[in-house]
Amino acid sequence: MKQQPENQQQPSLYLDVCCQNEEPRLPLHTSIVLFLLSYCECKFFKVYLVFKKPSSSESLRSQLPEHLDSSDVQSEALPQLVRDCRLPAVLDETGQLCRAGLAVVLRHIINKTIEADPSRNDVLALLGFKKTCLKACAEVSRWTRLCEIEIPSAVEEHLQNPANDDQQVPLSILTLERRLAEPVRVHNDDKIRRRKLQEQRREESAESQENLDSESGLGQSSQACDGLELRAALAKLSVDSVPALTTRENSEIRKVKTADLPPLEHVFAEGLYFTLTDVVLLPCIYQYLCSLQARAAATLHHLPHLLRWYGRVQEVPGVLRAAKACGLLLSIPQAPTSGLPILSAEDNPHSLPVEEEEGREMAPEVPFVGGPRPTMTKLKENGIEAVFTPHPCPSWTLPWESLPGAINPTEGKMSNIRAVRKMQQLNNLVARVTELARPGYTIVDFCSGTGHVGIVLAHTLPDCQVILIENKEESLVRAQSRSAELGLKNIGFIQANLDYFTGPFHIGVALHACGVATDMVMEHCIQAGAAFVISPCCYGFIQNAVKFSFPKSKRFQDTLTSKEHMILCRFADQTAVQLPPDRRLIGKQCMGLVDLDRSWAAETHGYSVRVMTMEPESCSPKNNMLVGRPLQKSGLEVTAGRLEEAVHN
Repeated sequence: MKQQPENQQQPSLYLDVCCQNEEPRLPLHTSIVLFLLSYCECKFFKVYLVFKKPSSSESLRSQLPEHLDSSDVQSEALPQLVRDCRLPAVLDETGQLCRAGLAVVLRHIINKTIEADPSRNDVLALLGFKKTCLKACAEVSRWTRLCEIEIPSAVEEHLQNPANDDQQVPLSILTLERRLAEPVRVHNDDKIRRRKLQEQRREESAESQENLDSESGLGQSSQACDGLELRAALAKLSVDSVPALTTRENSEIRKVKTADLPPLEHVFAEGLYFTLTDVVLLPCIYQYLCSLQARAAATLHHLPHLLRWYGRVQEVPGVLRAAKACGLLLSIPQAPTSGLPILSAEDNPHSLPVEEEEGREMAPEVPFVGGPRPTMTKLKENGIEAVFTPHPCPSWTLPWESLPGAINPTEGKMSNIRAVRKMQQLNNLVARVTELARPGYTIVDFCSGTGHVGIVLAHTLPDCQVILIENKEESLVRAQSRSAELGLKNIGFIQANLDYFTGPFHIGVALHACGVATDMVMEHCIQAGAAFVISPCCYGFIQNAVKFSFPKSKRFQDTLTSKEHMILCRFADQTAVQLPPDRRLIGKQCMGLVDLDRSWAAETHGYSVRVMTMEPESCSPKNNMLVGRPLQKSGLEVTAGRLEEAVHN
């Protein structure tokens, strides 16, 4: 087995290999990455196939593109940053920046391919409109979660136990089938829809001639209703520039109201154009359809739109070539000729929960009526009021004058007033983390942005390892640049959604984690048994999510409905300095109540949680701070007096 070189000369891409019946097998996430590498003809990465037990990739060679520079590696030999993440993952040349998670890695491969060859319009098109395809994290985007997690997981489960559900289509596949059956809207689709109307009118005028010739077999069948959509989609994928059409619709067509234009049919997963989503889905659907063809071909009758999508994808230039290089022998599965009805919600009980779930998700929310006072009064009558722990050391401050310039927020692009407030916010978080930290601890700065918190901590606590986790690549690259300027060695960077970070740590910190991000960070810390220091933000963005429903604690659940809790969240955002004092006071109380609910929920997991106000209060309209620690680790905490003494010394 080839070993990984200690000094990397190029980015390293780590792909998981699993084992089935004692034989190595490529999981779907790995197959998806390999398919994209083949489609892009990307040679930028050194690829490592990661085995959990001694084995070899020789039996997998037919599934690896020939141009791939690949080696085998044991999971215990992985670099620490990679070991802390779920695969796939990419480690950059410095060994300090790791990109983890399927969507993040795929988008990175696309960006690197375009950097190397800007003429690859077909690759650029994969990122979709405004380059946002699969950019939203799966924790908050149901579409990303469906494509990145639920469909691959459902297919993996089906492949491992195909006999268990031969006649039942997984919920995630049914959701995709329904999505493909819906008409689509795309940016600037008005022109395409008018062209479609013009073609329809032209076909209608020629229909009588076609009917006259049909009996003799000489008739020309009209184009499929999605012919225009498919032609437009494939034209966008052309590597060569496509000349603009010079013909215009006639005046009759131009005068048709937009609402009266014919809808556009789904061509690809996200609508009209072939995107990264189709790349993710193709290996999954290929494996699923192959299994159905072999074991339960009758089920194919229930997936007409999925089969049509599957055929269209194969018409995209480069797809068949890339698939063949990865051992995916694409073809159109054939259902039995005996006619079977299309599966409906009434026929398949699996589809009923889909409709119920999507009905709940898509239903418009009822507008809030009235203010927060009735809700606050209801809580008070049940003995629930906001409680703020006194700040243990309100005068504590970092020695900003003696710190390197790259640490100081005033060195960035923000205004002086905002920079001073940022310094005050950092004083509060760093004081609390310093209170909890011990030599050898790992501290994770979640939602780190450009690294204001994490970089200060890495400089202030050189005996601790600090990891910055951020989903936005631009912010993390900026943080890495600031760290390099300071010469920090005890710092690492991970571009990933929170769920893809699985490493152990001792303290989690987050400054102004927006909406449910605060709850996601708290959950991650509780699962790791780590202390946390979190400043919440954007209370108005709090909403029921996959992992959370609000209120969170039993006492709040027994007192408030979800809608009443959302009223608190909405008014918790009304703390801006320009608002009247009495209104800001109500906003502060609502903030305290929302965070009290969070703290009580954490306490059921064996945590001691304090809700306090940052000092000075003017440092931010969102000045709450949640400080939690597991009770079994009470020895972690030093007193505020010891902290003050350490600062003065």
